[in-house]
Amino acid sequence: MNFDIRSVPFSRFGSPLAFSRLDLFRHTAESKDKDQPVWLRDVVAGKAIFSLEVLVDGQPVACTAEASPAELELRSGNRVVRLCISEDHVVRIQGQGAGLCLTMQLSDYAGAIAGPGDTWLLNAYSAGVFFALTPLAGTLEMDAPWGVERCERVIGKFLPDPTGRMEGVIEEYEGSWQPRAYPGSFEDIVLDADADFSRFASAYLPTPAEYAQAAQLAAYINWSCVISPAGFISRPAMLMSKNWMCNVWSWDHCFNAMALSSGNPSLAWDQLLVMFDQQLENGQLPDLINPLHKVTNFVKPPVHGWALRHMLAANPEWFNNSRLAEFYQPLARWTDWWFAYRDIHADGLPEYYHGNDSGWDNGTVFDVGFPVKGADLSAFLVVQMDVLADMAVRLGLQDAAEGWRCKADALLARLLTHLWDGERFISPRASDFAVTAQSDSVFNCLPIILGERLPEEIRRKVAAQIRRFVTDFGPATEHPLSPLYQEDGYWRGPIWAPSTLILVDGLRQAGETALATDIARRFCNLAKKEGFAENYNAVTGVALRDRAYTWTSSVFLILASQYL
Repeated sequence: MNFDIRSVPFSRFGSPLAFSRLDLFRHTAESKDKDQPVWLRDVVAGKAIFSLEVLVDGQPVACTAEASPAELELRSGNRVVRLCISEDHVVRIQGQGAGLCLTMQLSDYAGAIAGPGDTWLLNAYSAGVFFALTPLAGTLEMDAPWGVERCERVIGKFLPDPTGRMEGVIEEYEGSWQPRAYPGSFEDIVLDADADFSRFASAYLPTPAEYAQAAQLAAYINWSCVISPAGFISRPAMLMSKNWMCNVWSWDHCFNAMALSSGNPSLAWDQLLVMFDQQLENGQLPDLINPLHKVTNFVKPPVHGWALRHMLAANPEWFNNSRLAEFYQPLARWTDWWFAYRDIHADGLPEYYHGNDSGWDNGTVFDVGFPVKGADLSAFLVVQMDVLADMAVRLGLQDAAEGWRCKADALLARLLTHLWDGERFISPRASDFAVTAQSDSVFNCLPIILGERLPEEIRRKVAAQIRRFVTDFGPATEHPLSPLYQEDGYWRGPIWAPSTLILVDGLRQAGETALATDIARRFCNLAKKEGFAENYNAVTGVALRDRAYTWTSSVFLILASQYL
């Protein structure tokens, strides 16, 4: 399997380092097709550290970049430089008849000094880290003249020996560097990386043969987007991407956990709990975390009970009572938080304070202003309280189980009384129940997640509404004929993976299996053709935004294996 680093970064499970050939300053679909340097980036720091060039006879030459899970090849004719990530912070390089030039992105206080032996030590101050460059075969030439407070430039050239052989190490470190060995041949390291990926990929459920190649790429994206614990990341955590979206958001992580739950339940559990490890005392979850930051200005919808229900069904033996006991109180506190802190009008229908809280940041239903009583929010909370009731039964907490059932029934009754207008669900402004008149969003169909909890007539009407939004590629978030539709309008039109899976699962729970399967197939065909983008043009199917997004690859793996 090979892939294009203009879309999918080359990295490895656990590492913050990634190689990309993309426009670091334009988060748009068009930037994929423009010529860009090959960058070595630290995705945790959010910085490009080096641009890379292949050298022939000491001079830079144009090169192609071809990546596989284990290695990245930069090729100019029959001259090639190979790169492999051997450890989280170590890149091994090898060239035959070619060298490699690293040009550091300068910032305040950037510097380079000759270290022990042939090693040079580089201060990448803006990223908060250092790099050590060490030749293993051939030579390292540095061009790093000192200026005022920083070097005028920092350029390192790994050059081949007289036989044409070049090997070296790019090592990221914090604080102080100590001379060390770099065990293993380059070939052994490539084999180890390949075996590591193969073990990870084999844990996903099999997909139909027509999706096998796409499933390998989806598995690679997920494998390569995991980083090791650091800072606010307490467990191995799958970032949403190693392109631009290098964080964990507090509903995105659920989809990655769901996809892993059958074959890699321990890592799935880490994905589910990594956000709860940062739960506030009042029960709120952060909006996003990365090793350096925890953001609490927003939240995300309470899909966690729904996700756990899926995980329990996929692997009931592993997600046993002892693990449920670990998760019961955090999930209960998260559920209670919505009623304690997000019901300003005290009518028992929780509210969103911003579109970001719903995950549908700029969805058209929110044009009316805030707070908004999202119909989806009450539906998710009913599901979550149903799951809490089932957990309480398993844990021998009968009174708590009855309490959760009563709360779920009461919220469902309020949802159907106040947020169902007889034909469709609404998400009104809390103060006066006004809605955005021109909005035609599939957002208000998300309560289908309640499945058989909804009366049959409502299930049929919502399924018919969902069918309206289905294009050749899946459900548009805003109907293409809506006056508010935007083809690259984020949640105002494009197709997204999470909304697709929620709708598909809800339709199946509601008995609408044919429509659920049809949508699943359309989306999987789309991802097979366009890759695993953050979202897609609903009319043309063209991939938009970040093109290596893990909840998209995870949703594809779930739909292809469990619905098709």
